[in-house]
Parts: sequence; C-alpha cells; structure tokens
Amino acid sequence: MTPRGPYAGTFSIAAADADCAGVAISTRMPAIGSLAVHVRAGAGAIATQALINPLLGVDGLELLRTRSAGEALRELLAADPGADTRQVIVVDRRGRAAAHTGDDTHPWRGHRVGRGFAVAGNMLVDGRTVDAMAEQFEATEGEPLHERLLAALEAGQRAGGDRRGKQSAALHVNNGAPHPYLDLRVDDHPDPVAELRRVHEVAKRELLPFVAALPTREDPLGTFHELLG
Repeated sequence: MTPRGPYAGTFSIAAADADCAGVAISTRMPAIGSLAVHVRAGAGAIATQALINPLLGVDGLELLRTRSAGEALRELLAADPGADTRQVIVVDRRGRAAAHTGDDTHPWRGHRVGRGFAVAGNMLVDGRTVDAMAEQFEATEGEPLHERLLAALEAGQRAGGDRRGKQSAALHVNNGAPHPYLDLRVDDHPDPVAELRRVHEVAKRELLPFVAALPTREDPLGTFHELLG
C-alpha cells in the first residue's frame, strides 16, 4: 500500500497519573503538535501518527469519557479503514494504556506499554528510541508529569529518534481544568527537542505561576490579582 496524506515518522509518549494527562512528541515534519496531540480533562491523552488521522484523537477522547483505553482503541481501529497505516497510543484518566502499530507503517516501528504510559515510534533509527523513552519515564516516577514526559522525549532523541532528522516537537499537559496546564510547541527548528526544553524552562518560571493563579470553577476570582498586586 502507498500511503496518502500526512505521513509522520514520529516518536511520542502519552501518559496519565492521578493529577494530569499529557503527550510529548517529536518528528521530522513541521507543527506535529497541531495534528497528532489530543488531551482532555476527564478523558485522557492520545497521540496519532504514521499516516496521521486526527479524527482518531478527536473521536478517541469522546470514547474515553466512558471507555477504557483498550476499549476506545479497539472501537477506533474497527471503524478506520486505514488502520494498518496508523500508529496510535492511548492512555485513559485512570492510567490504563493501549497502543497500535499498523503493519503498513514504516520501519523501524513499534511501541511499548507500561503502567500509566504508552510510547511509540515509526520511521525510527531503531527500537532503542522507544526503549529509552519507556525506561526514562519509569525512572522518573514521582516527578511532575510534564517533567517526566519531556525527559522521556529527550531520551528518545538521544537514542536516535526519527531517522529522517528533526523538525518539530510538542508537549501538552492537562491537569483537570477545561484549558491546558501546558501547551508548548516548537513547530520548525533544527533541534526541536532541545528548543522545547528551553521553552519549558521559561514556562516553568514565567507561565506556570500565572496558570496556577487563573480562575477556576471553585474559585472564580482566582489569585491573579495577587500576582498583579
């Protein structure tokens, strides 16, 4: 089969813990975060790659409201005539994870599933990329999810990453609010994972205190006025 559409050789991780869900991803195509990353409060996190079908993320988040990661993934693939060209990782809000790597995706291709996370990659140098990501994520248990996701992405890049090169990366984390906790993207850069780390460090200093002060359903005023004062 000759793939048609946006084909992204990509490495990614989706994960969830008691507080957050999120995705970190990188590839040799621009703006991967705009199509492949799907995260929602009360549902979970999905990355769709290889022959990208964003509807798997959109529809998958709806399914995750009432279904486990495995159940949602099975329904998505059963309804997708191009399932053999897709790679999808899914983690629900309870940390149950599932993954699919279609037979028509480009080598190296594969995935790993663990407690609270799934990693996957296609068109990679070799399998060490996803192995390194899984090992790094497990080694950082107890740290904030955004730190763990980015560290795993960095480990994947060090291990080889996309065999075609580097171009874009993204990190998206939701902590239960109807808006992102972090939504960081590097859409076109010669070293996107390193640039994502730089932006992440700026966000920790300058953005996350602001996010923590935003109004919530429980506190409609928030503490933003205290930051201004």
